[in-house]
Amino acid sequence: MESPRKATSQEESLLELLISKSSEVISKDWRDGLLVCSMDDGGMGSLHLFPNGEVRLGRTMGKQISEIQFIDQDNVEVLASLYVDTNGNLLELDIWKTDFSKLIAFPKSY
Repeated sequence: MESPRKATSQEESLLELLISKSSEVISKDWRDGLLVCSMDDGGMGSLHLFPNGEVRLGRTMGKQISEIQFIDQDNVEVLASLYVDTNGNLLELDIWKTDFSKLIAFPKSY
């Protein structure tokens, strides 16, 4: 696993959208101390999420709380899903490009 880092502004914007679409209650200060780590997904953009700067491995998948679909710049459909762990903490941003190619860009608008 690569070293955890702060999320980019594009990653934060996508997370913000997914959180806003969720009926799950996520703390309004979710950005504070959030660290991310790219997943080994062939460059599609999936992230492990570590709230409050706490890099804890081995957390258990709870449930999917939100998802959106968008079209990448090469006209390939992308599905972005947000998951929390069993304690309701942000766990994973899963990005799946339907042809398994690398994500070119996060959408500029939704």
